[in-house]
Formats: sequence, structure tokens, C-alpha cells
Amino acid sequence: MLSHDQIWSAIDGLAARYGLSPSGLARKAGLDPTSLNRSKRVGPDGRLRWPSTESIAKILEATGASLDEFMANLERGGRRAPRGLPLLGFAQAGQGGYFDDGGFPAGTGWDEVAFPDMGDDRFYALEISGESMMPLYRDGDVIIVSPTAAPRRGDRVVVRTTEGEVMVKELKRRTVRTVELRSLNPDHADRVLSLADVSWMARVMWASQ
Repeated sequence: MLSHDQIWSAIDGLAARYGLSPSGLARKAGLDPTSLNRSKRVGPDGRLRWPSTESIAKILEATGASLDEFMANLERGGRRAPRGLPLLGFAQAGQGGYFDDGGFPAGTGWDEVAFPDMGDDRFYALEISGESMMPLYRDGDVIIVSPTAAPRRGDRVVVRTTEGEVMVKELKRRTVRTVELRSLNPDHADRVLSLADVSWMARVMWASQ
């Protein structure tokens, strides 16, 4: 008999293989964006929630995955499932309480995204919203971020200012006093920030493009 964990692990495995978060997979499949989130897998009364066969069929159609691939994920169950990384919507990242002073995830309100183990438990994921980072990042794309990897010129970085503004840019130049950032969208101007105005900067390691 299939378990609740096996079913959801198989769905998480498909999401990770196709570079999607649970909410990104749900949107791609035409489902409610929160329907596949971990927080929705158990009801308020503690009862387990199971995905419908219709939802699974839509997931397979949206990803192009075969039924055999889904069944293989089921057979593996939770034993070889990808690890869960903390996931936050980009629009929430500028709000208080989600990061500590070093740019590491903190507080509650984070979801999770399944992702292959990268050998470091300090990675986290941000889900892009809107079109301000087009054409490089689209609405629903997920970026994997490391607050410990040293950014180099030409790297894409997530920067949070002391006023709470969060942005994804390309590191153009860094001096002892300023950080120069190139915008990913040509319709948006490049930025030059004083180091005193930068709360933290983290390197983008991967994106689900």
C-alpha cells in the first residue's frame, strides 16, 4: 500500500527534476498555487491530505513526465527523495523577520522546495514574482542562493539594503566603499550602493530556467 509520504515525495521529486518549487509546479499544472505546498499536506485537524488522481494527471501533463517516471519515484519513496531547502517568495524577502543579520533564513513563514543535496545546509531558495527581472528570470522561477559563497565580479547576487529593499543584480564592481550592480532587465537602471547601505549580499548558485 502506498503511503502519504511516498505520494508527496514522488511529486517533490518531479518538481525538483524539472526545476520547479511546489507552487511553481502547481501553477504550471493549472492547480491552485498553494495546493502542493508542504503546509497544505496536513489539514488543520491533523488529517492527512492526499493529491487527487486528476491533480497527478495534470502534473504529468504539465511536466511531460511519464507514468513510469512517476511510479519509479513512488518506489523510491522517501528514502532517496531530494532534500528540502527553505523557500520564500521574493516579494516577502524585503519584509522583516525572514533573515538574520548575515542573510541566513530565520523566523517562520518559510516553505520548502525539494532539491538535490548540494553538500551545504546553508542554501535557500527564492521564488521570483513579477517581470522586473525579465528576460533572465521569469515569474515562478526559483533561484538557489548561498549566503556563504563569496561573490565575484560577474556573479548574480541577491542584495538586501538596510532599508529592506531586496534585489537580484549582477555584481559589476566592488570597492572598499561602494557596490556597483548591473540590472538584469535593460529597462531598469544599474545601481551604485554605499557599503554602509548594504545589509547583506548572497550569491545566486542556480536558477530553474
